[in-house]
This record gives sequence, structure tokens and C-alpha cells, in this order.
Amino acid sequence: MSVVGTLPPLAARTAHTEPRVVRYALVGAALLFLGAFLVVPLAAVFIEALKAGLTAYLAAIREPDAWAALKLSGFVTGCAVAFNLVFGLAASWAIAKFTFRGKNLLLALIDVPLAVSPVVSGLVFVLLFGRQGWLGPWLASHDLKVIFAVPGIVLATLFVTFPLIAREVLPVMQAAGTEEEEAAHLLGASGWQIFFRVTLPNVKWGVIYGVMLCAARAMGEFGAVSVVSGHVRGLTNTLPLHIEILYNEYRFPAAFAVASVLTLLAVATLGARSAIEAFARRRETTGSIRATERI
Repeated sequence: MSVVGTLPPLAARTAHTEPRVVRYALVGAALLFLGAFLVVPLAAVFIEALKAGLTAYLAAIREPDAWAALKLSGFVTGCAVAFNLVFGLAASWAIAKFTFRGKNLLLALIDVPLAVSPVVSGLVFVLLFGRQGWLGPWLASHDLKVIFAVPGIVLATLFVTFPLIAREVLPVMQAAGTEEEEAAHLLGASGWQIFFRVTLPNVKWGVIYGVMLCAARAMGEFGAVSVVSGHVRGLTNTLPLHIEILYNEYRFPAAFAVASVLTLLAVATLGARSAIEAFARRRETTGSIRATERI
């Protein structure tokens, strides 16, 4: 006789069911936490942004400095996503699919930006590329400028977003194993064919999630960029830095108006991720139904 057969039917049905009071209390606490720390701050941003009226809101967004900050944030985000996508895929492929010396060291190096404060990372770039830094005299002699210029902002953003795509893709590649790649190799496929036709399709959702996380992190980066930017209006101010300047000048409606643009970009990113997850679940469900019908 099996053990399950000896259990009372009611106990078997309610073994993992909490009392209704406990369930309501947990759900209520979660909703209260989300409301206090997520919904209320987001609502406050838009309320303060529209406090002076729609005309003042649109005027703050249409300022040349605000547009320059938005363009720079978009450019820096694009650079960060492109570089980290290439590196993240290469590093994840190497770690998940191959065995070599130094694999643990590479994993540790990928995680370094997660352990270092963004402000400290910005100071590191100042020590390296600043006028009094290690490479400063050489850069000055060749009329190259990194600190207080766009290249420094790009480098600082690359550093803080460095692990995001790699850490999102790596577990997916490790879970997929190496059997399909080995089979493709035995059938005569080249390395690039294996990567683009076998490996990449298996991790495409992880790649998409990693790109979204990287883009959101790059758009909202403040600490490292603040150290290396120089806060030059219209030239080296990203959206977060422009918001800080407006707030320090007591232009609160304008600061919240620009902050609402950054908030909308973040919400759009989260919405896109949710849509992609729903699409992926739909495809999995459809594929399972079709497989069942074939059987």
C-alpha cells in the first residue's frame, strides 16, 4: 500500500493551504508595500510635474538642455547595450559551453561591478584618464579628452552595466547544456553556424531580458556618470544629471517634468518585458498543445 493512499483525502487536499486570514494578511502586506514604495512615488512624480500646468510641463521638456540630455542618454544607452550584448554573449558562451583555465576568475571579474560602488568606479576612471591620472599626460599630448566628455560617460556606464546581460544569459546557456551543439558539430556545422542556429535561438529570451535590464540601468545611472561628466549643460549632462541640476536650482516643476520622462521610459521598459514574457508563455503553451495533438 502506498503512503499517499493512507492519508485522509481532506488532509491531502489542504496540506499546502494556509488559513484565509493568513493569505489575506500576506496579500494585503504585499499590496501595501508596493503602494507605499512604488505606486505613491511614481504618482508623486507626475503630480508634481503637472502642478504648474500642462504648458509649464511641455516647456520644461522642450528646453534645449533637456533635449540634449535626452539625446545623450539615448546615445550612451545604445553604446552600453551594444557592447554588453556582444561581450555578454561571448562570455556566457565561453563559460557555459567550454572548459578552460581561468573560468572561475572570469566569473569573478564579471561580478566586480556589482560589488563596487558606482561613485568609486567613476573615481577610478578619473585616476586613469584625468589630467593628473596615469594616462592623462599621454591623452593631453594627443589632444584626446575622456574625463568631462562623452567618452568618459560611455566608459562609466559600460562599467556599471557590464554584468547584466552576461548574468542573465549564462544560466540559460548552462541549463540548455551542450548536447545540441555537439550534435551540430558532428553533423559538420561550423562554429558560427552552431552559435547562430543552435545556441542563440535557445537563449533569445534571456538575451532580451538582459538587454532590457542593461538599457534601464544605463538610462538611470547617476553615481559613476556624475563623477566623470563635469556637469556641462547641453554637452555632458544625461537625464539624471539634468534633473539634479534643475532640482538644485529650485525649479521643481521642471525637474519633476524631466523626471516623468525618465519614469515613462522605465515603465515602458517594464511593460515591454511583461509583454515579451506573456508572448513567450503563449508560444510555449501553443507548442505544447501542438505537440500533444501530433501524439
